[in-house]
Amino acid sequence: MSAPDGSPVGTERSIGQLFASATTEMSALVHDEIALAKAQLKQDVKRGAMSGGAFSVAAGVLVFSLPMLNFALAYGIRTWSDWNLAICFLLSFAANVLIALVLALIGVVFAKKAKKGKGPQKVAASVKETAVVLQKAKPHPRAEELPQDRVPEAIEAVARSSS
Repeated sequence: MSAPDGSPVGTERSIGQLFASATTEMSALVHDEIALAKAQLKQDVKRGAMSGGAFSVAAGVLVFSLPMLNFALAYGIRTWSDWNLAICFLLSFAANVLIALVLALIGVVFAKKAKKGKGPQKVAASVKETAVVLQKAKPHPRAEELPQDRVPEAIEAVARSSS
């Protein structure tokens, strides 16, 4: 097994190698967070498009189906009952409005889901959390600053954390 920079695990790595490894991992973290933001925005846009599509279908149903459906339904009601033809036309219109309302409610549900999606806010919070953690991070003490009996422990800790 080897470390991310290609050196074998358990061997001592220089400060430059450790810094390069940390920089690479930070870059990968930033790229992953950007990819997450893009994916969440794409999902929110897809929900918004579904909402717009449902509203468009509702309007299309109401506009284009009214004449045919009204005539067919009104004459059908007239055939099954002896009601006045005007009442039959009103009932067929009410049926079309009911269908349009159901489709509009579906559009409202998708619009609320798209509005409720907080993908970018989640990513921004994650980036802020990462920045706070990095600000609080302290560099490891240098080997010459440590007492001689602790130097191997520091090297072992760095070697363990990189594997």
